[in-house]
Order: sequence, then C-alpha cells, then structure tokens
Amino acid sequence: MRKHRKNAPQPVETQPAATSVETPVKKRKRRFGDRADGYRLRSLQPMAKVSPYIMPNRSGASVYFHESIEITEAENYIRKKRNQGLKGFGFMHLLLAAYVRTVSLRPQVNRFISGQRIHSHGDDIVVLLTIKREMTVDAEETIIKMHFSPTDTADDIYNKMQKLIDENREANPDSGFDNTAKIFNFIPGLLLKHAVWLLKLFDYFGWLPKKLLEVSPFHGSMFITSMGSLGIPPVFHHLYDFGNIPVFLSFGAKYKQTELKADGTPVQRKYIDYKIVCDERICDGFTLASSFKHFKTYFRNPHVLDEKPETVVSDVD
Repeated sequence: MRKHRKNAPQPVETQPAATSVETPVKKRKRRFGDRADGYRLRSLQPMAKVSPYIMPNRSGASVYFHESIEITEAENYIRKKRNQGLKGFGFMHLLLAAYVRTVSLRPQVNRFISGQRIHSHGDDIVVLLTIKREMTVDAEETIIKMHFSPTDTADDIYNKMQKLIDENREANPDSGFDNTAKIFNFIPGLLLKHAVWLLKLFDYFGWLPKKLLEVSPFHGSMFITSMGSLGIPPVFHHLYDFGNIPVFLSFGAKYKQTELKADGTPVQRKYIDYKIVCDERICDGFTLASSFKHFKTYFRNPHVLDEKPETVVSDVD
C-alpha cells in the first residue's frame, strides 16, 4: 500500500522553440537536402547539428522513460466514446490521440535523424502498429502505417485507424509490407546483406523513393505496441538503427493499486504503465520532458481531444 500523492499542476511551456501558427499547418516548399518523408532543419543550434556525428547510432542515443497513469477519467471517456458508436474504442486510440495532440504543441518530437542530419516530418505524423489478422496464436501478423495530422481529433484517429485495420484483416490481403518482405525473402543471404547495405546507403543520402518509404516498417514518427492485449507489463523496446523511427511506445495491462487518501482511508485505483524509448538527438531535454508532461495531462482531461486544437505549433525551418 503506498501513500497517495496528489497530482500537482504541470508547468506549461508557453514559448517553445518553434513558431505558433493558426491551423491548418502551413505547407512549405521542398528544398535541396529535403527527403521524401520530411524536410531538413537548417536553423538548429550548433550542438544539435553535431550530436548525430558524436552519437551516430540510434540505439546508442536512446533515452528511456517510464510512467504510470491513473485511468479513472480515461475509462469514463472510453465508455462515452463507445456509447457514441465508436465500437472497440480503447486505450490504443486514446494514446494515439494524446500523442498527436502533443505533437501539435511540441513538433520537435516529430523530428528524425537521417544521413546524420535532423529532419522533421512536418504536419505528417506517421505511426506504425503491428496487428494480427485474426486473434489466434497461429494468425499472421502485418504492419499498418497510419498518417495523422496535428489537427486530428480522437474521432479522426479512431476512424483512420479502424479503416486501415479492417482493410488489412480482409480475407485475402497482402499489404505492401508483406509483399516487400516476400521479395527480400527470395534473395540469397549473401546478396541480401549487400542489398540491405545498398538500401542503407540510399537512405543515408535521402534517395529512397516515397513508395518504398511508405512500405518500410522502419520509417515513421513512432512505433506503438500494446502489451496489455497480451496481459503483461510494457517493455522498453529498442529503436532500430535502420530507418529513422525516433520513438517506440509500449503500454501494458490495467492493474489495481491500493492507496491512502488524505484522511488515511484506503482506496483502490486503476493504473496503466507505459514506457517510451526515444532518440535524444531530435531535441533538447527540456523540450522532451515538457512533451512527456503534456502527453500525460490528456489522460486526466481526455475530453479536450474531441475538439480540434485552436493553434498548432510549427517546427523551425
């Protein structure tokens, strides 16, 4: 039994290192050095530009974050969404909606490292998720890649996600991920090693075509996985050195915990744990910590996710 600590108001950074603009996010012109999946940031501080050379591998630049969230308000919100007709709306949708809203205020977490340069996905928030075609042990797995906008509401997140899941669980589907994996499966081991090296080379210089990036499970804004569906706690999942995914989020099963109220009365509350592994080179520690704080606030007041944000913060150029 642990002593309950009241949640103190979280400080909000009013002037992040970015520009506040009215939604929708302004489009920008493509320039030399930009990639098909993002644009290069040229006005960063010198240390930010040097760090990818000092820490060249994503696995060696990873930071690990663990958090527990009390889910009373979140569960009430989920029940409300299901009563509104959003069948199967759950914590996965809520987590994604909270993450997308966090990016709308902290676009720095939507950056990535490629070719030892820092880039931004801009207003394209690309989330990857592994799903089973059927909920059986022997069922095949596939990966879906979801594109969200900083202005998306929780309903938008749900509709986009469910559409992709339904498409990939049809009777006879082969996703782009599956077809690409099959092609590489036919290449002999020694040649495959050189083929992957060539892909890394093209990726380093930003020469991979957009169609190939779209079917790559290693390129995006974030990879999310649910350990809760397996009934186990979350894990710290490693980042991939291939590709450019800077964030991996894992969340676990619900659990109950007995706490003491201010008057000494015991009370039982429900929690969910989540763990984040993040590439620290994409932004400074203060911005990263501020992003984590914002992310957590949406579980205490998830109803704000039903409305589009009044403003969206645009990353530096």
